[in-house]
Amino acid sequence: MKKLIFVFTILFVSVNNYAQNIQTKKFDSQELENDRYLKIYIPDSYLIDSTKVYPLTIVLDAEYLFDVYVGNSILFAKKDKAPEQIIVGINQNYYNERYEDCAYSKENGMPTAQSEAFYRFIRGELFDYFEENYRISPFKTIVGNTLTANFINYFLIEEYPGFNAFININPYYSIDMPTMLQNKIPTLNDETIYYYLCDTKNNEAKRKKTIEITNTILSNLKNSAFNYKFDSFDNSSKTASIGQAIPSALAFIFEMYSAISKEEFEKNIKDLSPPDAIAYLENKYVEIEYLFGSNLKIRERDIFAIEPIILDKENGDYLKSFGDMINKLYKESPIGDYYIGRYYETGKKYKLALRYYKNGYMKLPEGDPNADGYYENIERVLNKRDGLYIEPPKNN
Repeated sequence: MKKLIFVFTILFVSVNNYAQNIQTKKFDSQELENDRYLKIYIPDSYLIDSTKVYPLTIVLDAEYLFDVYVGNSILFAKKDKAPEQIIVGINQNYYNERYEDCAYSKENGMPTAQSEAFYRFIRGELFDYFEENYRISPFKTIVGNTLTANFINYFLIEEYPGFNAFININPYYSIDMPTMLQNKIPTLNDETIYYYLCDTKNNEAKRKKTIEITNTILSNLKNSAFNYKFDSFDNSSKTASIGQAIPSALAFIFEMYSAISKEEFEKNIKDLSPPDAIAYLENKYVEIEYLFGSNLKIRERDIFAIEPIILDKENGDYLKSFGDMINKLYKESPIGDYYIGRYYETGKKYKLALRYYKNGYMKLPEGDPNADGYYENIERVLNKRDGLYIEPPKNN
């Protein structure tokens, strides 16, 4: 019983804290000539670190999508799989506003006059407001479902796409949208675009056919600036697929933010030379800081991910560069000194090797279980220096 009470207490505190981070704002729109209601989620860290900037996400159909997106974004940030985000939901279902907000002409698939006004409301008024009043990074995401998922594509086909990432959940594509996407995507070059699309068995046959056509088109387009993922939730309803699509889209869009996965290593890193592997790692984190405003130090697990390349290729010539990079990031860690020590030991510069091994050893806290193993490096180099070291037999 006590455990049950404890669980409910934790749950209540979590929900309460989450609710405290949600603001409701009435926004007087000149473009729409009426008031629109927004939900705004601000991460806890926003008030703690006044220098940090945050990606901005706009969620349409906020009554249905906002809480699901915010909940998943918090989970991904806690797990270090995505940056914290400022999330803005636009309510569109009090009076079925979505049908006017996102309407399009059946003749050419382009927005109606009212839909164009809603486009300007987002692209002009909301962008300006949040860029002037909040610390926003360059990376922006937009989320839509069914009709609103078609609408978000108008921001992609414009000359300069307004968003970096597009989450299309069971879109009701206009008849010309697949062709418009086919014409636009090959021209992308200035900004990297992430495009997520999903389908479910419960979509009407006509809608499903258009999604299938679009998926075929997008899958065959070749442009390094365009990143695409498609999910087919064959056993889900349209409602259930929302809860599946959003975490799948977050994992896809923010893959670069995450630590190096096995797939990323196999695809992008394993065949690199040591200097290129180090450069890849440094560039990954420069890009993370620029796009997401997250001033992360290179994660230790990412350092260890490229370790085999540094050790096994080019006779360890880049061990010193590797160690210098680590010492710059983790001054209190012995790891950088260890690699520099190995570099000098390999080159038979035992005096310098001893200096760095001793530096590293002195950084270990008292009682550290690795201390004995680390001290073996010092003993080995002392024996080599004095001509007392015997190379251990190699295993056949």
